[in-house]
Amino acid sequence: MSVNSAERGTLLDVVLVKAGRTKIRYTAELLGDDGTRIAVRAPWAGEGVRDFGFVRFEKGDVFTEHYWRDRWYSVKEVRDFAGVLKGWYCDITRPAVLSGTELVVEDLDLDLWRSADGRDVRRLDEDEFEASGLTETDPEAAVAAVAALDELERLARGGDFEALAD
Repeated sequence: MSVNSAERGTLLDVVLVKAGRTKIRYTAELLGDDGTRIAVRAPWAGEGVRDFGFVRFEKGDVFTEHYWRDRWYSVKEVRDFAGVLKGWYCDITRPAVLSGTELVVEDLDLDLWRSADGRDVRRLDEDEFEASGLTETDPEAAVAAVAALDELERLARGGDFEALAD
């Protein structure tokens, strides 16, 4: 599906899969699809507040999410109810697959956070990634996942990170 076959504003079901099971499913508004990158917007889909210590996701937050068919990550711009930028939460994933109105993304456990001011960049869940066994069950995917995290961290620390969400 590309911009030519789906109108901006179309509702999609975003399905985040982890270890073969659906982790979360939520509805998002399609902002654009250029054939490679898919952009959607959705309210915080979690239950209640998720406090990471360095950021809180809560009711009223809005996520503008960017998924790629050829990259091993997604980038989610997070704003509060008033539109103030909190930062970017990035998931390391297999490339996204859009089928009809369902956008499926397989989470590979690694994550990256970049604060709005760019001063706080942190790699997350490396212990979960190690425990997942992906390095043994799918070594090529594990290498791609670590390379994607390294690329995002490099961009977040001084590259053109904001261009990912343009």
